[in-house]
Amino acid sequence: MSFDLSGRTALVTGSTRGIGLALAQALAGAGARVAINGRTAAAVEAVTAGTEDAVAAPFDVTDEAAVVRAVEALGPIDVLVNNTGMTLRRSLVDLELGQWRQVLDVNLTSAFLVSRAVAPGMIERGRGKIVNVCSVLSELTRPTTGAYAASKGALKLLTRSMCAEWANHGIQANDAWLRARVPAGRWGEPDELGGAVVFLASTASDFVNGQILVVDGGLSAVV
Repeated sequence: MSFDLSGRTALVTGSTRGIGLALAQALAGAGARVAINGRTAAAVEAVTAGTEDAVAAPFDVTDEAAVVRAVEALGPIDVLVNNTGMTLRRSLVDLELGQWRQVLDVNLTSAFLVSRAVAPGMIERGRGKIVNVCSVLSELTRPTTGAYAASKGALKLLTRSMCAEWANHGIQANDAWLRARVPAGRWGEPDELGGAVVFLASTASDFVNGQILVVDGGLSAVV
């Protein structure tokens, strides 16, 4: 059992800022070579410039052809973190079809596309780690979050489908349910969330599959 990711390559989608960047930094701190992803080359290069443990991977995660090209260019990927996400607060009656599709494309379809692209290589090597970043709204909801909650709830079951289909190939697919606020009202720092993803990316989690690891400072435990 080890948390050491030396010699591993990790792709973190949506990792030029915020939680995605913090997760990428945590993986790099554990020894991984990290592919930083964003839609624009400028944003990606601003993160990777001058670093030895990060490579630039600018591509649109909702563009099937772009995903395939990027994964081929990166070479073998040992760890995939599907972090890209967006929210759009609209009541269901005011939500336009294009807006609904955009939220599902970014939050759900992107995870399918990137995971499908990296899975054959993982299957060939007999190992791989996929971490899908979920939310409290994977199981709960509130007014005006219908599209987001639907996308994150579906992502949770997509993760379990990955487990069902790929577990016998040595691939572990899990959800990290990340939230930066605790019952006491303190907002957590993004780097407080990285340990969970390092665990799920490491051999320490080799018998953890199809699960949700909740990192919310106790938010989901209280009313």
